[in-house]
Amino acid sequence: MTPPLGESIAVDEALVILKVLFLVLLYLFIWRIVRTASKDVRLPQESFILRPGEAEAAGLSQPSAIQTGKLTVLKSPALEPGTTYELDSTPLTIGRGGQNDVPIEQDEFASARHARFEPRRDGVWVQDRGSTNGTFVNGAQLERPRRLAPGDVVRVGETDLRYDR
Repeated sequence: MTPPLGESIAVDEALVILKVLFLVLLYLFIWRIVRTASKDVRLPQESFILRPGEAEAAGLSQPSAIQTGKLTVLKSPALEPGTTYELDSTPLTIGRGGQNDVPIEQDEFASARHARFEPRRDGVWVQDRGSTNGTFVNGAQLERPRRLAPGDVVRVGETDLRYDR
């Protein structure tokens, strides 16, 4: 049984109308996306770069007070006891290799890349750099980076260093 010819044409016309409406809505949607995106591209940019002094004067930046301090050699086969190393804003490395900031070549128990001291805003941190014999703070071996307190003694190989502010 086939439907009468008039009903079949009405259904086909309704489907064509729905398809056209769907395409019109799809094109309107795409047109809105393109129009919005082009407005964003044409808007002036509000970002700018300030010199460090201007940013502080405008109250836009917080002063970057990096904790500093010094390391004093207590005992070492490679360094003179009483020698101090200032910790400023740059990390300080220590080890038996000559590429370190503090080379301790005569210390047989130190690794080529032994430890790293890093001044940060929240204090001075020490990190073992994968040494063979480990880095110790107050007799405890480092498992992960640790923030130093004034008076802490760091042992690198046979070299003992005291951290002070």
